[in-house]
Amino acid sequence: MSFDYQRKGRSLADTHEDILALERSSGASRGAGVSIAQSVARRRRTTESRNDAGVLVIGLGRFGSSLALTLDRMGQDVLAVETNPQLVANYADRISVVEADCTNPEALEQIGIRDYSVVVVGVGTALEASVLITGNLVDLGTPQIWAKAISAEHGRILQRIGAHHVVFPESDAGNRVAHLVSGKLLDYIEVEDGFTIVKMRPPKETQGFTLEQSRVLEKYGVTIIGVKSPGQEFIYATPGTRISANDLIVVSGHSELLERFAARP
Repeated sequence: MSFDYQRKGRSLADTHEDILALERSSGASRGAGVSIAQSVARRRRTTESRNDAGVLVIGLGRFGSSLALTLDRMGQDVLAVETNPQLVANYADRISVVEADCTNPEALEQIGIRDYSVVVVGVGTALEASVLITGNLVDLGTPQIWAKAISAEHGRILQRIGAHHVVFPESDAGNRVAHLVSGKLLDYIEVEDGFTIVKMRPPKETQGFTLEQSRVLEKYGVTIIGVKSPGQEFIYATPGTRISANDLIVVSGHSELLERFAARP
């Protein structure tokens, strides 16, 4: 089986042995100005000396590429896998890339899949490939499998075959924007099972009062967990925290309760 491994704009040996040596070794955070040689050297530390082998991202479409680049900026050790040679070339100078077909379990084995604790399947529109790749990862015992789905039916199939986390990027984005454009919410993140965290302006009935005085949790079933005053650092809220009209507040709770609270004048 043939692989094309490229890192930071440079082609490395595309043999089985070199890929295993590079991808099974440790990788510390990569920052701006870190040379290729230094990065490769970090990867050559033994896997026994680290707690996390990094994140493997399969598919460099809009979702996969955005995810891989963001993880890389965060200092995470990331390897991307893509079948399209043009996409491999496009991203080779920005992240570590392997050209391989992950619908074949042998390809995953040769990449060093057992060294990765987290794998994201960013393939979505090619349903057969998405299911085959996820099934391969389940069979190989990957500890955490995140898989992109484009429909509820697709998501159910991925869950049934063993994906640990199924994400719906398009649906989630639409849901988030709908909440933002329909009310006073400035940011909206649904965590799981309806539990949500939002950023918003404080309702008038909370302005000028401490959290203990306004009794938001008692009245509305939501919790103000943080406050950001103009020109000040974000602070975690306590019963004695006083809310001002120009503050931003971060609130957690069930989405329906948060919507009711946000609808207050």
